[in-house]
Amino acid sequence: MDALNEMMLTRAPTARRPLLGLTVLVVEDSRFASESLRLLCLRSGARIRRADSLENARRHLAVYRPSVLLVDVGLPDGSGLALIQALSEVTPRIDVILGISGDTSARDEVMTYGADGFIEKPIASLAAFQTAILEHLPADRQPPAPREVSDEMVSPDPIAYQDDLNHIAQVLEEAGEEENIDYVTQFLGGVARSAQDHDLDQAVTNLAELRSSGGDLNKGVARLSQMVQSRIAAGGVL
Repeated sequence: MDALNEMMLTRAPTARRPLLGLTVLVVEDSRFASESLRLLCLRSGARIRRADSLENARRHLAVYRPSVLLVDVGLPDGSGLALIQALSEVTPRIDVILGISGDTSARDEVMTYGADGFIEKPIASLAAFQTAILEHLPADRQPPAPREVSDEMVSPDPIAYQDDLNHIAQVLEEAGEEENIDYVTQFLGGVARSAQDHDLDQAVTNLAELRSSGGDLNKGVARLSQMVQSRIAAGGVL
């Protein structure tokens, strides 16, 4: 363990770094969203680990127990809801379990499956991020009052957005399966909103509407693929 990680895990929380001493496991397949959460944890004093699938999350959890678990609802190998439910019933329980999604309608399901709270993506506000965790921590893990409330917003590296576009371009090549369409719309919709790429977000919405109405999916997939490829060629549009 390096000196920085040791300090972050053993020091008591402070008003400026209210999450010192906490380890956060982020289960999130989007590099862009994960980068935002990495910056938020860094600013807050928490140590972060990331798993990009349910399988990798279970590997992490077999080795260590985090203080905080953030789980994306839509993952490449299944629903994050199953992981939330399983871990909410384990004793001793992880201190804070939060569901995350770009779809606000997922909030009720997340809570039903046993999460302590829900955070809507994009997650960029340092104050909102800290509050979502602190309001569920036990009293002995709280920072001294009064806590500094920052108005800082984090901005992930655009390279992470490019990585997400390359990932979804590969998925779109096999998007004929209905399950792939569902994954594409969930993943890319969240990424587009996080990056404030409104045109891409609208194209994702159009594809989701075609999927629900039984329309021509091939046309929607072709349109979306074209937009993704144009952004890859341009180095990403932010």
